[in-house]
Parts: sequence; structure tokens; C-alpha cells
Amino acid sequence: MIIQTINLTKRYGKLVALDNLHLNIEDGECFGYIGPNGAGKTTTIKILATLLQPTWGEARVCGYVVGYESRKIRPLIGYVPDFFGAYEDMVVQEYLEFFASAYGITGKQRERVVGDVLELTDLSYKKDALVDSLSRGMQQRLSIARVLLHDPRVLLLDEPASGLDPRARIEIRELLKELRRMGKTILISSHILPELADLCTTVGILEQGKLLYHGPIKDIIARAKTGTKVCVAVTDQQDLAAMLLEKTNGVKAVEQRDGHIIVELEKTTHDFTGLAHLLLDNNFRIKEIKEEEVNLETAFMRLTKGMVQ
Repeated sequence: MIIQTINLTKRYGKLVALDNLHLNIEDGECFGYIGPNGAGKTTTIKILATLLQPTWGEARVCGYVVGYESRKIRPLIGYVPDFFGAYEDMVVQEYLEFFASAYGITGKQRERVVGDVLELTDLSYKKDALVDSLSRGMQQRLSIARVLLHDPRVLLLDEPASGLDPRARIEIRELLKELRRMGKTILISSHILPELADLCTTVGILEQGKLLYHGPIKDIIARAKTGTKVCVAVTDQQDLAAMLLEKTNGVKAVEQRDGHIIVELEKTTHDFTGLAHLLLDNNFRIKEIKEEEVNLETAFMRLTKGMVQ
């Protein structure tokens, strides 16, 4: 187990930021950490990054205990916070060389490592640009380049796509996919749920400091699925079609929404092909009929209550 927490709790006076958190992340896993603002995601990441001490409970990274063995953990992790501290008088290459030196990388090795991370993050052409002149997206890529200098096993990324335009988000996502292929273990918190679904192998949903769900995305989506819902569109006479479907055996409820008829089937009914036959037999022309998709975003909305601390 690369990351493990046992009864991990963090209190600030009466406020409980984390409440007996149990988390297990395997080697090479890309774990998406999601929850509303104030849920405790950043607190968790800061504890794993050895920047905060838990009130009680235990956190382990690569088998080492946070607090007791933090000096052994730090060389193994790369932490990217949700903000970038600008170094106004440094150019990109100097910035990376400074941090490489802090990691104890010297001489020809430092030159090679800096060149490698610039190429990996597609920043080679910006190596002579002032850090403070970079766009938000490039600064985030530079943050990731910085934490890759010492080749860590674990990456802790707190909202790396926050505030980025669509192109920059795609570039960050592709970079993280490449790091996943390289075997890095990644814990990433984000509000952009469709991108997490594309990137992550497992997710955890946190609310009010408590872990509500933890597991493969497909399992969490299955748990959020309350029954089969079918989306139907007809060319005309939608009201009549809705009335017909509402009286059909196996149909629990019918709702008209955005030019579509949403048909909720009884839990024992899974085959909706009969709906199409019924409509055709009654001379309705069908434009579309499909099962309503439940994705990570809809699962999140159904499984959480939107409460914060």
C-alpha cells in the first residue's frame, strides 16, 4: 500500500476537518479525490505531504508514518499546491535548477534532469522566459516539472486544473496520463469531474471530513444508479406520448424535460425495447430513445448532500 490512512482525524478547535478517514491507495494508482469546498481534501493532502500533523490517527506514505518518519517521506513525494508562488526575477531554467540544487542534484546530472523535465512538460521553448510572465496553465506545468526533478514515487496534486482555460486543462490532463503510464502513484483533487473520470482508476468522495465512497469509478456510478431511466424524444405530440408511456406496465414515473420524455422504470424492469414498440404501434415517430447515462458528475450529485463544515 503506497498511501494509507487509519482513523486519520484533524481538528481545529471544535471544527472537525477530517473525521476518522480510512484511505488506501495502491502502487501505480491514479486516485481522484472529490468533494465540495471545505470537505477536507486539502487538509488530507497537506498531512500526506508532511506539512500538517494529524490530531490523531495515522497516515503512511510508502510505508513510512507521517510525523515520525517525515524526513524519509519527503524525498519520495512531489506536492503541487493549488496556488503558484511566483519568483519574479527567475527564468524557467533557473527556477528548476534552483530546486534541483535543493534536492541535491548537481553538475551534469542537474543539467540533464532539468532538460528532461522541461521536455516532458513541453516547456523547453519557455526555458528563458521569466516565471512571472507565464500563463496560469504554464505555471501549473512548471509546478509539476519542479516536483518531478527528484523522480518521486508519489504525486500529490491539489486542484492542478483550477482556473485553467480548456486548452490548458487538456494539456495538464495529457501530462498526468503520461505520468500515470510512467508508473507514478497520483492523488489528485479536482472539481472538474468529467476529466477525473477520464484520468483516474479510482475515486473517493469526501463530505464534511468523512469518506462517503471509495473505489473504482464504475462501482461508484453503479451505487448512484437508482434504477433504469430512459430518455425518449418524439417528433410531435409529446404530451400524448408521455400519457401513453405513463400508463404502461413496468413504468414507475414519467417526466417531461427539455423536449424529452424521461421514463423511470420499476426496479424489476430493465428491458425498455417494449417502449419503442408501443410508441411505433401508436403511430408516434421516434427521434431518439436511449438509457439515461449516469456519469461521475451525476453520481457525485446524488451521493452528496452539498454540506460543508
